[in-house]
Amino acid sequence: MEELVGLREGSPGSPVALHELWGRCPHIRRGIRGGLEWLRQRLFHMGEDWCFLMALGVLMALISYAMNFAVARVVQAHNWLYQEIGDSHLLHYLSWTVYPVALVSFSSGFSQSITPFSGGSGIPELKTILSGVVLEDYLDIKNFGAKVVGLCCTLASGSTIFLGKVGPFVHLSAMIAAYLGRVRTRTIGEPENKSKQNEMLVAGAAVGVATVFAAPFSGVLFSIEVMSSHFSVWDYWRGFFAATCGAFMFRLLSVFSSEEETITVLFRTSFPVEVPFDLPEIFFFVVLGGICGIMSCAYLFCQRTFLGYLKTNRFTSKLLATSKPLYSALAALVLASITYPPGVGRFIASRLSMGQHLDSLFDNNSWALATWNSSPPWPKELDPENLWLEWYQPEFTIFGTLAFFLLMKFWMLILATTIPIPAGYFLPIFIYGAAIGRLLGEALSVTFPEGIVAGGVVNPIMPGSYALAGAAAFSGAVTHTISTALLAFELTGQIVHGLPVLMCVLAANAIAQSCQPSFYDGTIIVKKLPYLPWIRGRRIGSHPVNVGHFMNSTITTLAKDAPLEKVVKVVTSTDVTEYPLVESTESQILVGTVCRAQLVQALLAGPPSWAQGQQRLLQDLLSEGCPTTPVTLQLTPDTTLHQAHNLFELLNLQSLFVTSRGRAVGFVSWVELKKAISSLTNPSAPK
Repeated sequence: MEELVGLREGSPGSPVALHELWGRCPHIRRGIRGGLEWLRQRLFHMGEDWCFLMALGVLMALISYAMNFAVARVVQAHNWLYQEIGDSHLLHYLSWTVYPVALVSFSSGFSQSITPFSGGSGIPELKTILSGVVLEDYLDIKNFGAKVVGLCCTLASGSTIFLGKVGPFVHLSAMIAAYLGRVRTRTIGEPENKSKQNEMLVAGAAVGVATVFAAPFSGVLFSIEVMSSHFSVWDYWRGFFAATCGAFMFRLLSVFSSEEETITVLFRTSFPVEVPFDLPEIFFFVVLGGICGIMSCAYLFCQRTFLGYLKTNRFTSKLLATSKPLYSALAALVLASITYPPGVGRFIASRLSMGQHLDSLFDNNSWALATWNSSPPWPKELDPENLWLEWYQPEFTIFGTLAFFLLMKFWMLILATTIPIPAGYFLPIFIYGAAIGRLLGEALSVTFPEGIVAGGVVNPIMPGSYALAGAAAFSGAVTHTISTALLAFELTGQIVHGLPVLMCVLAANAIAQSCQPSFYDGTIIVKKLPYLPWIRGRRIGSHPVNVGHFMNSTITTLAKDAPLEKVVKVVTSTDVTEYPLVESTESQILVGTVCRAQLVQALLAGPPSWAQGQQRLLQDLLSEGCPTTPVTLQLTPDTTLHQAHNLFELLNLQSLFVTSRGRAVGFVSWVELKKAISSLTNPSAPK
């Protein structure tokens, strides 16, 4: 690289290096350094965390809004093309199907060609990272562009593919949080801190949800419920502050762009506030929760089984391994063909966008009663003022269309989740649950056309409130979360149905959590990511089980009085990352650990102070500077399975040594814990 040169003022023309010119200005250098230091001190006067968390929220809000803006323009162009292409059914079909097929194929090919971590939701992998597992390059900022472009293409395919943005946006927010965390450590000059990194990742997960739905409260609670089994209260304010900054900026951008007059909710409703529901309706809300719980169990089982089948089937596994864009195109073609409006698509409201699906399902008027004595025609073009007409077909009725929508979307959602593209799966199940609630609400409105009479007062049935409860209950049951109830309130601005919606969500979760793992845990299982099974609340007889029953007793220790020849033999014959260090070969008292890499480096260096023919021991190598780490936490053979499990979850541990009266007798890792839990849940038959 050529050195930069310049001329001194008044010089005859001989060039000098610029660093020499700069070296002549010490006052300017000190002034600039002082100004930068003053700026840093002012920014970090209230704590540097505030600055970086605010930057995280604002950045993600800008990205979310820009993504929505770009996707809306692409979808608008697709709708224009479909309407203006002519009267030919073939051209209409091609314009409807080729568009999403091309976008999905490009999304899969582009994102997968840059990084294999861009596909899917991203939440299962992030959950694995927060449990203490290191996934190399998963949060690298270089993957950010691939995820953004791929997600934009996925969203631009519209309701034909029927996928959302929550999961990938949580992944994107975690990438930015990890990057800002590294910038923070370099700025303030402190060493890398894993706990600080996890704090930023938890805040990033909350910001990801908050900047999609403009819902800071449910964003924080959702990240707590989904991401980790234990949550530090110290992270609470970080999550709320970053999520609030992100949600506020996201809605503020809508005001600046004249889309909204002021900061409002995403989906407006008009439920009456005076008497939103009557006491007898509580029973029907609980019944709706039970229905959503049963449906979620069926969905989770079928989705996990089908995903596992694709990975084990010889043809599909090879196709997904070598030709992901081809598989994505085939799946998108099937979905787009079914949603073609003049065909089957008219019976599943396929012309509605995902936002319009929710707007129509939350309508508080009864569609069944509106069409009881009349038969309005199906509009040739979408009517924004009467979106509910998309759910009505004279030959099918409202009930037939809603039931057919639930039947078709059940397997279509499962198929869509197998496409290797950046996509979120929360919003589709949220809409699916709203359709379940809407169907029950319409049935009740027909059963009680005059409303429920209680205490001489007639209160009409509002099917939209059941759609709201169904959306929260089904999505909460699939993800094993309660915060979806709060999310429903933040999305609609309605909290008048707080009690029945919460009871509905609790009923659905009670069924789902007792029968199936959550959607994200199921994905972790299918992808064979490292995970620790959940045992609390499961009747598997785990309390009498002790560590001594399942620990690994095959442990290789290094004694301080061991000859170096034996140490070299142990190091060359094993590949563990660290060795337990004991006081002596006879006592086996655990005193610490020694890293294998540092031990090999010390062995290769060879201290120069050793004399020829001298008996060389490991303690001599340690005294010359080979570092050791003390063991601050250890188990005993009498430690229960529950205690060990809680320690691993709480401290994000990978393994612990087991000692008996100080002697190293074994170790326990995730492998041993999983085998112990598996043997309890699936006991082998007695011989």
